[in-house]
Amino acid sequence: MKTLQMERLTRAAFAPFGDVVELDGARRFPINGGSTERYHDLANVDVMQHGGRPLISVFRAQPRALPVEIRMMERHPLGSQAFVPLQVGRYLVVVAPAGEFDPNCMRGFWTDAWQGVNYAKGVWHHPLLALDRVSDFVVVDRGGEQPNCDELQLAEPWRLVCEAKVEALA
Repeated sequence: MKTLQMERLTRAAFAPFGDVVELDGARRFPINGGSTERYHDLANVDVMQHGGRPLISVFRAQPRALPVEIRMMERHPLGSQAFVPLQVGRYLVVVAPAGEFDPNCMRGFWTDAWQGVNYAKGVWHHPLLALDRVSDFVVVDRGGEQPNCDELQLAEPWRLVCEAKVEALA
């Protein structure tokens, strides 16, 4: 079985696939008379192609036990898709560049506490991989008449190999 080494999710490492949604390093300023701090423009929501419109949903992911094996990938060719966790919890992210799928270009990331991701339009990704508990995510993606999800089965399963640090996160 092929393996994919997971790495820490950072803005720089994830940039070819979209945005990391996190407060560290975000542009911020006070609003509402100083009672609230706004963390501004955290991700590029790209959903308007072919008359699309933004959707806001909540996805509830069931926990997976390590080690995790993946057998499929999906992409959304007409719009971005953002996942923002509603509670602190570990999850894994597996992506591959937009275009023709190449399993040798897959990358895997483990998240720190409260990071979200925004997959750019057309980026291949695995569905949610929550780890420790049932996990809720606010999802911002595209609604519209045209189909916007392509799925493919991998020729063989891949095992996600996690560093010791991921094992220790709890």
